[in-house]
Amino acid sequence: MPKINYSDESLDDCIHISPHLILFDFGIKDYQLEVMSNPQFKKILFKTSNSLIPFDLFGASFWFLTRYEEYLPHKSDKYNRFNYKYSLAFQYDFIDIPIVNLWLNEFKEILKTQFPNLIFAEREYNFLSSIDIDNAYKYKYKGFVRSLAGIVADRNYKKIKLRFQIILNKVKDPYDCYDFLLSAHKQFKIQSIYFFLLGDYGPNDKNHSASDLRFQSLIKHLADYSLVGIHPSFGSTNNLQQIKVETSRLTNITHKIITKSRQHFSILNFPQTYLNLIQAGILNDYSMGYKDCNGFRASYCFPFKWYSLDIESISALTINPFCLTENSLIAESDKQSINIEKLAKTLIDEVKKYNGQLISIFHNDSYNQKIKDFYLSFLKLAE
Repeated sequence: MPKINYSDESLDDCIHISPHLILFDFGIKDYQLEVMSNPQFKKILFKTSNSLIPFDLFGASFWFLTRYEEYLPHKSDKYNRFNYKYSLAFQYDFIDIPIVNLWLNEFKEILKTQFPNLIFAEREYNFLSSIDIDNAYKYKYKGFVRSLAGIVADRNYKKIKLRFQIILNKVKDPYDCYDFLLSAHKQFKIQSIYFFLLGDYGPNDKNHSASDLRFQSLIKHLADYSLVGIHPSFGSTNNLQQIKVETSRLTNITHKIITKSRQHFSILNFPQTYLNLIQAGILNDYSMGYKDCNGFRASYCFPFKWYSLDIESISALTINPFCLTENSLIAESDKQSINIEKLAKTLIDEVKKYNGQLISIFHNDSYNQKIKDFYLSFLKLAE
């Protein structure tokens, strides 16, 4: 019978993994970490003297999946977000690899060698295209006051003329890409999800009013063909009641129970963000990734349950990691003078290698003709 020995004792006829303290300690501790290169497992931490599996694979995986480093003291940006540059994965150059999946894949091969009759369930790769709608239209349906303020800010005859042409429905609004998206997803048979920002208007939440019937009509239309979720506003940060209000707004518009979310501005603070989402009835979150860097924040490309280090307990919340955004791809492509399709394909191939779940983020306000062309190529690569 296949057996794994996860202890410091030496036993016969077992796969032996020597444990680190991390899975046996209580509380959050700042362990001294040493990341080492390894020809089979690429990078390892919690090294042991074991020759077959030379590190605590379980403890190291736990460290990444719980985002242990984000509970420890760290430098944050002006929005109090964890900076990817301080992550272990970025500093040791494996942020573009779901290294926990790599470890598990190598572990599976070891098990198959030791126990040839062992049968593994195989996963299937899947792709979900997600669209953040922070601002449904650039000029349309803004209301008199906001439109007047925009005209004053334009101070340019051509811009003012274009604004009036769009308001009068003579020219299409530049953020109105919804027919294109529905057609593209239908063409490639792609599952998609739209996250709607329905918070109160503020400096970082410049969305349309949730009470605008025309905005509501758009939401209902997209919900007929795709999944929908709430995009908790910047103003809802650490404000459980506001998250509940915004989720309720989307429920009332779609007449569907809303259980999916992604944080606006990628505001993700451990553990408070996830605790609030759970209390608001969210069962699936799609915020696990970096706003300014493509790659794997949790070093993993499968959905997984969130484990709270504060209360030492697994939760009902499923985390769905994303690994790329169109804005980060554009910035990296411009910075390194690398073809944007090539950058995207590298990440897509990583997820496909492990039959993982690929989740991308695009924004409706990005779809100029160049991005539309890229998006079609991207869907073909990702299908």
